[in-house]
Amino acid sequence: MGTLGNQFILSRERRRFGRQCLFTDRNEMLLSVNPSGRLRLKYILRNPIHEKTQLSEQYAVSSVLTHNVSLDSHGMNHFEGGWNVKEVNVMDEESTLRYRKKVERDDTWGVEVNKLMHDVMQISSANNAVNIYEDFFVDLPDDLGRGISMKIAARCTHVFHDLWIPPRQLVMCEWLNNDPNQFLLTFSNRKSLEPDYTKQLNTLPDFGNDNPHGFYVWDLDDATRPVAHYDCQRVLLIAKVCVRDESYMVGGFQEGQVGFWQTDSMGGPKRICPLEACHREATSALCWVHSKLNTEFYSGSLDGSVKHWDTRDLLMPVNEVLAEPYPQQVQNRQDSHGVTVLEFEYTIPVRYIFCTDMGCVFVGNRKGLTPQETIVGVYQLFSGPIRCVMRNPFFVKNFLLVGDWRVRIWSEEVKSCPSTFYFRRPNQVISGAWSTGRCSLFCIGDDKGNLEFWDLLMTHSRPILTIKMKHVVTHLVFKPDGSMLAVSMANGDCVMLRLEEGMRSATVKEKSLMMSMFEREISRCKLLEAREEEMKLKKRLTTIFEEEERKSKEKLEAKKKKAQAKKDQEPKAEDEATIFLRMIENDPEFSKAILEFNESIETVAAKRSKRVFAMEHTVFEKNQPNFTA
Repeated sequence: MGTLGNQFILSRERRRFGRQCLFTDRNEMLLSVNPSGRLRLKYILRNPIHEKTQLSEQYAVSSVLTHNVSLDSHGMNHFEGGWNVKEVNVMDEESTLRYRKKVERDDTWGVEVNKLMHDVMQISSANNAVNIYEDFFVDLPDDLGRGISMKIAARCTHVFHDLWIPPRQLVMCEWLNNDPNQFLLTFSNRKSLEPDYTKQLNTLPDFGNDNPHGFYVWDLDDATRPVAHYDCQRVLLIAKVCVRDESYMVGGFQEGQVGFWQTDSMGGPKRICPLEACHREATSALCWVHSKLNTEFYSGSLDGSVKHWDTRDLLMPVNEVLAEPYPQQVQNRQDSHGVTVLEFEYTIPVRYIFCTDMGCVFVGNRKGLTPQETIVGVYQLFSGPIRCVMRNPFFVKNFLLVGDWRVRIWSEEVKSCPSTFYFRRPNQVISGAWSTGRCSLFCIGDDKGNLEFWDLLMTHSRPILTIKMKHVVTHLVFKPDGSMLAVSMANGDCVMLRLEEGMRSATVKEKSLMMSMFEREISRCKLLEAREEEMKLKKRLTTIFEEEERKSKEKLEAKKKKAQAKKDQEPKAEDEATIFLRMIENDPEFSKAILEFNESIETVAAKRSKRVFAMEHTVFEKNQPNFTA
């Protein structure tokens, strides 16, 4: 019937089939039946579509819901027994030998042995149908059976459809703790916000619910009729039942309001917060928190605010904080991120976690009075909106985070490191959930309808099982005992998958292996954090050293400039020539002598300039011949 079809497998032991049939190839006719001509003449051709009848059998429609009966087959190897423990010591060989001889002397012993021999021969004959000494499957490779021996499969058992046509979008599914077979399905009718909206067709009008915004509680044994219904006059986006007290339920609306229901009585909400106290945008996240009366819860919206409410008074929230990455005393709504999901663990009553559409994980403190005290830590883990956050039921400090195209497993002990495990998928991941029965198993669903099962003890590179759905997987949640998985799809159907025994439980050794794996990854991340801090410190010290060296150089240059300026301002030392000139200027006699010497030199130079020299020719110059052309 396909991957999700119902199937029934009938298995019997080979020895119950009897001796095997042996076929031979012979040309021998045992029986030949020729067609009858008389019967052929009686054959009448009729139109199979139009047939008239006057009398037919009367049938009545009835439905019977029966509980599933689990059967198991056990065997026993009876080697030796029947001893009288009070009289015979089984460990003493002589005592058993005497008792055996006593029984053999009894008259009924032969009759019982004869009857037993007939049963043994019948069993031996059935066993001889198969050659138990033959070597079977000798042609298979040796490493074929070295892998996982447990069966990995998920079988569809129920499909719950929406009561309205066309169906609404199924937002989420939540199992109830009081009755393990009942669960809550929350539908969102966003088509009613369109201007040309027409009311859908109700397929179950006699149920008493004619509200297209209603949501229901179903029973696992009856997929045709809900157990209870709850109404609302607005578009519902999310609904949560209190874990500690299932008579309380809260929901978030498209307008940003929150409402309170009592599950004991069906119908509309008992209280709704007013518009002036609600969120500015749609309420996208809800979570119940620990309180004495189980009446407190948190709500988150895409406007960036997280509000603390008390169901006894919804007129005003108890407290409000904005999802700012860098909180200030006076918060600014423009800097806040839109809240997409909230998470709270009852074993850690002080902390709660909320994730945003910008890929940040905020860790909140319930006892904080100021925004700085309320927001303990902010971690950027994704580049897109975070769709789902869930703690591991066995190791609550480890989270499964689903966002954009990635799946991360993050721990509270890791502050700066992105995550301990990291998985990248080709399609956008919409939902995810940890298994409540097996500590190493989780599943994710993407926008293409692929449902993937991952087991961290088997492999980290590929899923152990992939199931193709026809529509987008919007929400995943395991049954509290881990035996079934509820798959919510965008077309309004909820598919129940029953897991095999190997996928629903874990041994003590597997839990210890998973714990050691988480501790190893956390220690690795801490070492990376320490190395990163060391590199930052080294870089900071290097920067400080370079700054100090630069300052020292600047101080030295300043001292040199100051000394040069001071040196320039001081009077210069006179050389020997200057001293000699000053001595001459101070001695009048020597100055007078020098002046007279200079005057005499000038007089001699003037006389020499006035001298006239006569040019006379020699004898040879006079008698030179005169050459003419």
